[in-house]
Amino acid sequence: MTPQSQLTLTEFLEDPQYGDRHEFINGEAVQKMSPKFFHASLQTQLLLLLYSWGQKRGVVATEWAVALKRDGRDWAPIPDLLYISNDRLPSSDIEDIPCPVPPDLAIEIISPGQTFGELSEKATDYLAAGVLRVWVVDTRSQIITVFFPDSPPQTYKGDRTLSDSIFPELKITPRRLFQQAGIPEK
Repeated sequence: MTPQSQLTLTEFLEDPQYGDRHEFINGEAVQKMSPKFFHASLQTQLLLLLYSWGQKRGVVATEWAVALKRDGRDWAPIPDLLYISNDRLPSSDIEDIPCPVPPDLAIEIISPGQTFGELSEKATDYLAAGVLRVWVVDTRSQIITVFFPDSPPQTYKGDRTLSDSIFPELKITPRRLFQQAGIPEK
């Protein structure tokens, strides 16, 4: 591939050199940041929490590419975690391909070298593509910012309980989540 050539989504998905550490953005394979301990530990805690809550309600997965559109072009981001309700993707429709529908929830954890602004922009793109909620999680500030398609983002920190009507009975307290992940309180 020459520097000026653009990949199609099909070419990207079929080329083994891109594996699961690349996202498809504007016709190019873009390597994801390599996570560090706090990122990995927090991702694990969120997976345990969401899996326990959602195993009968839908699919909870880590690092599953999602086939979406951004600005009218194919886009295949890889959220750190996602949740898709059975209403959006019945278990009988799951194949070993990128997720074919926008998830109910995409979670992005800020890695070293990434900024909140970059992931806020990505959250906006997710929402425009049909994702219902996006959580941007900052391990340094120990904050979870929730992005909505029809209202301003909300920030959760400390003992403020994160709950949402589209995720019934799911309640998360950032302080406890970060403690369980072994991230020292700031």
